[in-house]
Amino acid sequence: MLLNVPSILSPELLKVLSEMGHSDRICIGDGNFPGASMAKAKNAIFLRADGHGVPELLDAILTVMPLDAYVETPALLMETMDCDKDLEIPIWDEYKKIIANHDPRGEKAVGHVERFAFYEEAKDCYCILQSGESAIYANIILQKGVIK
Repeated sequence: MLLNVPSILSPELLKVLSEMGHSDRICIGDGNFPGASMAKAKNAIFLRADGHGVPELLDAILTVMPLDAYVETPALLMETMDCDKDLEIPIWDEYKKIIANHDPRGEKAVGHVERFAFYEEAKDCYCILQSGESAIYANIILQKGVIK
């Protein structure tokens, strides 16, 4: 047990977050995200957080890890496909509020990437964290910043 560390952060996840350096990235995938295969593509670390949603994981991670201040959008969301463009994705609003609580840029720190480009970005992440999130298009990539 540790003080001031959200209990949702497992020892394995804390180790990964600590090992990550400036500009390393972590992808938090929803329950449908092909996390294991994405991690295998370039030998990324693959962790599971079954039973936990992305919003609670995002908030906990940003409690201990800053977003990169040297890039315009250190948080990337998977854009909807054309066939889904009329869908509302309310979880994105949750993410933007959470990020605004941890980063002075607020929702300006959040960018969108086309679905298949997102998969390619995920393959380059240091870690892929598979959540139990049931919302669609709930994947997010975070780029770690410098702790000053």
